[in-house]
Amino acid sequence: MIKYNQSGWLQGVRQCPSPNYDERPAATVIDLLVVHGISLPPGEYGGEHIDQLFTNSLDPDDHPYFRDICNLRVSSHLLIRRSGEIIQYVPLNKRAWHAGVSSFRGRTCCNDFSVGIELEGCDEHAYEAVQYTKLIMLCRIIMSHWPQITLDHIVGHSDIAPGRKTDPGPAFDWQYFRDKLKNK
Repeated sequence: MIKYNQSGWLQGVRQCPSPNYDERPAATVIDLLVVHGISLPPGEYGGEHIDQLFTNSLDPDDHPYFRDICNLRVSSHLLIRRSGEIIQYVPLNKRAWHAGVSSFRGRTCCNDFSVGIELEGCDEHAYEAVQYTKLIMLCRIIMSHWPQITLDHIVGHSDIAPGRKTDPGPAFDWQYFRDKLKNK
């Protein structure tokens, strides 16, 4: 069973701490959850490349694509692998660096007030059923601690960075996800 710890870490998931986070601005209310899609290299699954990206240890010689991204300083709070494994990189109460230049309902800098969850996947491949199950479970845990995150405050990266980002992409079934999340 996964439980939230007041330190911001979830008990019952694999932890792989990232140095890429900082404090949220004072008095910030966490009221947004952003769903992402990631695969490294693009379209390939498994391995430790995502962990390496979020911990600044990605080897640029492992794949030509990595030469362009190995110096990025990015993170997410959580990752759900295609197997359903959950990995946490940043405490939920801290600011992960997942959204980049972004805006939600006129508010910029979405990292300040959001939680980011990555799904191992890409725009073209359907996500696994177990990923939806784990995402719904995580959303419920997060929403119980931050009730300002409502169904209409769960968005894709593409929603807060249109034209710049496309994830989680058309392969993510928003209707299925929202219907399952609503039905407790």
